[in-house]
Amino acid sequence: MARLQLGLSSVYDLRRTEPLASITLGRARCIPTHALTDFIRTRLDQEAAA
Repeated sequence: MARLQLGLSSVYDLRRTEPLASITLGRARCIPTHALTDFIRTRLDQEAAA
């Protein structure tokens, strides 16, 4: 949430609708740093191509 500067529900929406890799640790859903970096890079590339 902090890295994307989004609220919790927005992050859940992204996780549900976008290819954003995550893992479950206990009851927590965690997004690895490399997955977040890849997601941001992909979105930037898509916007640049549009």
